[in-house]
Amino acid sequence: MSEVFSVPQANDDQDPDLARARDGDDAAFTRLVGPLRGELHAHCYRMLGSPHDADDALQDALLRAWRGLRGFEGRSSLRSWLYTVATRTCLDSVTGRGRRAMPMDLGPSSEQAVLGDAPLTEVAWLAPYPDDHLERREAVELAFVAALQHLPPNQRAALLLFEVLGYSAAEIATMMDTTATSVNSALARARKVVARKVPGPTQQATLSKLGDARLREIVHGFAGALERGDAGALVALLTEDVTWSMPPLPHWYHGLDAVTDFAVKVPLSSCGSWRHRFTTANGQPAVASYLRGGGDGPFEAWSIGVLTLRGDLISEVSSFLGAGHFTRLGLPASLS
Repeated sequence: MSEVFSVPQANDDQDPDLARARDGDDAAFTRLVGPLRGELHAHCYRMLGSPHDADDALQDALLRAWRGLRGFEGRSSLRSWLYTVATRTCLDSVTGRGRRAMPMDLGPSSEQAVLGDAPLTEVAWLAPYPDDHLERREAVELAFVAALQHLPPNQRAALLLFEVLGYSAAEIATMMDTTATSVNSALARARKVVARKVPGPTQQATLSKLGDARLREIVHGFAGALERGDAGALVALLTEDVTWSMPPLPHWYHGLDAVTDFAVKVPLSSCGSWRHRFTTANGQPAVASYLRGGGDGPFEAWSIGVLTLRGDLISEVSSFLGAGHFTRLGLPASLS
């Protein structure tokens, strides 16, 4: 991929920090990019499907921007130029790493609970994302980010730059070093895939209609059923076609019978005692699950269950296993 710094951009009203940064003042550069770090990180996450990969990509992008700042000619905004750098950095990264997956991408669902399911560590799994401070939460919803992973990198970038960030096809062509015709073609193909994989309203629309009080009632009902081992209360909250997945475990379950069998045999009976905290991830309600396997020790971080709702029922549970997800979401590693 060609270096981004040949792309002419930016006019930021002769910001004195810009002049200082061009002269090698790294503190001035930090002040310039600071207000944009959050949205650039979210863009990298949407491109790569992993907060950790987004960390690496943003760090690399800002290093490229710092080194190439003298080539920033001032024909459009600094923000646009930084998005160009970040997009091209992500395109370089995703070409080498491939796409992030969910268990549904690997094979058919299991009809009964698989006991002793072992993590599949050779797969690059999609990971949840903290959504505090994000203005457009629908742009990091789990189904949308998962759908993006099925797009070729150029289509993924074009769709995000157009639909999420509002750049024109001509602007995207400059940012991606291609033609407007190619961008429009990529957009058309990408929209078909995303429309097929993300039908219906966004979670933001569903949650807005539901209201905060009812949402908390559902989430606390879900968590309480798990803590009590109450299968009936849990099932009452689920749609008939509910799915439950647990990356990095490869098996997943679809439909009320299969999900109920899994829930009864695994989290409700064979794991131990649970405690839960309400949180959010990917612009959706989530349950942080802490497990105590036995004895009187603390409850240890176990999984972040991102809930997808249809109406006032849960249509999908995506339980991301691993204490590292708790750190990312600002949650404690254990509960007493």
